[in-house]
Amino acid sequence: MEDELIPGTGNVFHDLGRPDAGVLQLKAELAARIIGVLDDCVLTVRQAEAVTGVAAADFFRIRNARLERFAIDRLMGILAKLGGRVAVTL
Repeated sequence: MEDELIPGTGNVFHDLGRPDAGVLQLKAELAARIIGVLDDCVLTVRQAEAVTGVAAADFFRIRNARLERFAIDRLMGILAKLGGRVAVTL
């Protein structure tokens, strides 16, 4: 028996049947952008805290993809404080 290859939708949360797949995907994308800015600027979580006023513990959570405590607008705000740009299209 051969394994059947099933194409994904581009949203792993949707593929896993999560009812909040869109929200989870957006949070993951915002977190990835935040991590990208931290890496590009070579900022530790402590340095990021000093620059943004956002607790270092929150940056630890973002780096570890523990995003359940974060609302989308909060992640967008953190990204903006780091100088990142966010565009919303409806």
